[in-house]
Amino acid sequence: MEKSVLLIGLEKSFMVNAIEKGLEKEGYEVICIRPDVQKIKDLEDRPGIYILYMGDLNRNYADFFEYLDEAIDRERFMLYLIGKQEEFDLANEYIPKNKIQEMYLRPLDVKLLARDLDTVIDYSEVDDRLKKKILIVDDDGAMLRMMKTWLSVKYHVYMASSGKIALSFLAENPIDLILLDYEMPVLDGPAVMREIRDNTLLSNIPVIFLTAKDDKESVMKVLQFKPDKYLLKSMPKEKLIASIDEFFDGKSIN
Repeated sequence: MEKSVLLIGLEKSFMVNAIEKGLEKEGYEVICIRPDVQKIKDLEDRPGIYILYMGDLNRNYADFFEYLDEAIDRERFMLYLIGKQEEFDLANEYIPKNKIQEMYLRPLDVKLLARDLDTVIDYSEVDDRLKKKILIVDDDGAMLRMMKTWLSVKYHVYMASSGKIALSFLAENPIDLILLDYEMPVLDGPAVMREIRDNTLLSNIPVIFLTAKDDKESVMKVLQFKPDKYLLKSMPKEKLIASIDEFFDGKSIN
């Protein structure tokens, strides 16, 4: 992936100009464009990173927000938002949070934004064959999509919305790590884990439980199944990703 971004905002905005100049200083090619569906469609070779500056955008731009919501699934670009909390709330009426890579509150630290984008660029250049494969198993579709958005920067991520689907997928596909929801209908996390551990072909795959409960009793229930680790769903994005990174780092050392 090239160091190129599509910066979307009203061209008269001082902040749009400041973001453009700041990213250019960090070595990025910045294509600035108004929030206009046709203008974006007319662009050739659109970058894989879109940055939307929310300042002065309102519900009159509903059609544009709806376009981004639909296009992000089709074109697989990464979407970053810059604005105030109330502006994020407006955008989220049209674009679910799980489709947005990151939201940056104003005032923006452009160097921080550039560092985050550098991470995306760096990992996009890693040979796909070297990227770890993660299967996320959760009956909550929003949670699945959000985790996939977060982790796809560094890893190959696959999703299963039930334990049965997960076991069928594992029978056909090699995986480096399973992130397994503890509480699911029909076949819950512990039941799926027992199936995995009883299968000689799958038994060595690491399993990390995802749990929404952090009280001592719930945690002890999770730990009795001896997962490789457990993570709380309430963890901040940065901490959750760091925990998975550290898990793989530890495996590579051992």
